Amino acid sequence: MAAPLPARRCACTLPAALAMAMAMAMATAATGLLPALPAAAHDFRVGAIVIDHPYAPPTPGGATTGAVYFRTLKNTGRDPDRLLSATSPAAATVELHRSTIENDVMKMRHLPVLELPPGASLKVRHGGEIHLMLIGLKAPLKNGDRFPVRLKFERAGEREVVVHVQLPRADGKPPPGHSH
Repeated sequence: MAAPLPARRCACTLPAALAMAMAMAMATAATGLLPALPAAAHDFRVGAIVIDHPYAPPTPGGATTGAVYFRTLKNTGRDPDRLLSATSPAAATVELHRSTIENDVMKMRHLPVLELPPGASLKVRHGGEIHLMLIGLKAPLKNGDRFPVRLKFERAGEREVVVHVQLPRADGKPPPGHSH
């Protein structure tokens, strides 16, 4: 006759504890005490800037340079912003570069900044014209590896992202079924 009472007490206590934990987590998040979390599985956000899927192709052994790309860099805000610089422990230097073709020859030029107008969504993909150049690689980039890159924006501030080393598709999109 008394057996259902403990089961009922257990059933009532667990949801109450779970509700309390969720309320505490939401209150903590609202105060900004949690670190910035990715907007999605492999997206990052800083201010009005969304950094979608940072990736780098693998490099051959002995290579001293590599590149970092993004599916998109998006300014969701009403004000312009600029990517000022990037750093990474994977390389001695990280530079913003633009590739152009002059007289049938591909040339890369250092960009002092990358402009991000309000509402802009820039594709910074493998085979495109804009990328981050890793100069003085400390080790080859191997498929499946990950490494951090810290991006500095004029308005939004700084954000460290995790770059996944992967073989890019010809269209610059990640492979089908790709997830992290």
